[in-house]
Amino acid sequence: IMNKLYVGNLSPSVTVEDLKQLFGERKLPVADQVLLKSGYAFVDFPDQNSAIKAIETLSGKVELHGKVIEVDYSVPKKLRSRKIQIRNIPPHLQWEVLDGLLAQYGTVENVEQVNTDTETAVVNVTYATKEEAKVAIEKLTGHQFEDYSFKVSYIMDMDAAPPVQAPHARRGGRSPRDQGASQPGPSGGFGTPRPRQHDFPLRMLVPTQFVGAIIGKEGLTIKNVTKQTQSKVDIHRKENAGAAEKPITIHSTPEGCSSACRMLLDIMQKEANETKTTEDIPLKILAHNSLVGRLIGKEGRNLKKIEEETGTKITISSLQDLTIYNPERTITVKGSLEACCKAEVEIMKKLREAYENDIAAINQQANLIPGLNLSALGIFSSGLPVLPPAAGPHGAVPPVAPAGYNPFLSHSSHLSGLYGVPPASAIPHQHSAPEQEVVYLFIPTQAVGALIGKKGQHIKQLAHFAGASIKIAPAESPDVTERMVIITGTPEAQFKAQGRIFGKLKEENFFSAKEEVKLETHIKVPSTAAGRVIGKGGKTVNELQNLTSAEVIVPRDQTPDENDEVFVKISGHFFASQVFSGDMLL
Repeated sequence: IMNKLYVGNLSPSVTVEDLKQLFGERKLPVADQVLLKSGYAFVDFPDQNSAIKAIETLSGKVELHGKVIEVDYSVPKKLRSRKIQIRNIPPHLQWEVLDGLLAQYGTVENVEQVNTDTETAVVNVTYATKEEAKVAIEKLTGHQFEDYSFKVSYIMDMDAAPPVQAPHARRGGRSPRDQGASQPGPSGGFGTPRPRQHDFPLRMLVPTQFVGAIIGKEGLTIKNVTKQTQSKVDIHRKENAGAAEKPITIHSTPEGCSSACRMLLDIMQKEANETKTTEDIPLKILAHNSLVGRLIGKEGRNLKKIEEETGTKITISSLQDLTIYNPERTITVKGSLEACCKAEVEIMKKLREAYENDIAAINQQANLIPGLNLSALGIFSSGLPVLPPAAGPHGAVPPVAPAGYNPFLSHSSHLSGLYGVPPASAIPHQHSAPEQEVVYLFIPTQAVGALIGKKGQHIKQLAHFAGASIKIAPAESPDVTERMVIITGTPEAQFKAQGRIFGKLKEENFFSAKEEVKLETHIKVPSTAAGRVIGKGGKTVNELQNLTSAEVIVPRDQTPDENDEVFVKISGHFFASQVFSGDMLL
């Protein structure tokens, strides 16, 4: 179904042999059937990979008998519904950025990466409605991301096929719709779209010396791992330059993650043997701190049970190693390769269970906020999914906060840096269309070029992604050390835009690896709100400053403007600025 292609804009003189020769010259394995009509043809390919290669190689690029041919999927109009395919996606594009882009056009039910031989990525996307898919095709076709231009096509949606009449169904066999290409998913039957599952990746730490062996010559080893395990493996080589270990993220089903983990451990062990490294390679799993308490269990019972059942020794890194940019703990598993693999399955089962419980919690939280689109809120380029509010490291409830202060802001907003989206409650509760806010953010002068990007591409993409207006004010003098960035948008847009700017400065090394990104933010607030933030005798502002390690200046002698508003200055990390702006605007 996914392999039949339409070849259009053909010259009347083109023959079947011409087409077969064209495909043969480019080593495209055509099936026997080539149906030639007047000005177009239908061609069958043996698999989807070959079909994608044909589209990428030929469409708009090859001339046949004086005419440039067009190649795309052959999809009958009645089956052009909710399913589309997006090609030519940059291979380094992070998942949460793509998810955020897709979510702008509707509710995404499913996203699946297609394994191909192309250098760029390909995904199949299912939207909730036909109308949303149509808008997505219109908006995403030709969408420019860096130097890549997206290519989008309809693919067959068998769920859109007209239902088979009851009399025909009485003959004993299943109806054609029941026998359609849609295979039963983990939680769905025949003919039903597989519900989108929460992607909970396996994060590993591997010794830097083995990264080359994992990648292999021309990337062949890692390609083999991804193909055999049906997984997406990201090796974060550029993170922490000079570090002894590098993180690896594996996206797949639980079984796929475990298979990929086993293959990577095997590759490292073989490399260690060849280089005369006699020690066994331990398995190191990275897990968010908020999940680790539930992995350990009461009095360490869960962990002890896993150790006993798998014959391994498991240790977990100290809480003191955590920072706002590194909320992950390292789970080190020592034992034989087989034992480590068994332990990985059990550890990930516990972490996944805790994560799913948290997802349910954040979805309940999100339902309280009309119009909030969680899928579109990705702010950092970590490639990991959302993690919601949870109890503290030892299961403790967050500390009591000042009146009017949103506890979820301080407690869980730090999770966004790793998992890509803010907690639902990080956005002020809106009962109507959110109002536009203006925030003034001050960045180092030398960072302006990186924020703008080549020909203004980065700042344009950021504004489009966040749904905000982002402008850089002119320098007041040639020797200024900071420049003002003016961000205008809804609270949701502010969160995304500011978060990405903080993240960009960290990525571009304007701050050292161990240093938090701290910027000055100016917010205009009603003078009454400023008084509430200060609190009686400055009590409230002092408590907030202690909680977030930020510096807040609310000038007491400032004269309100014509709108009865005053400037509040916040100097600190991203989440501190969100805490204060959220509190003042609630």
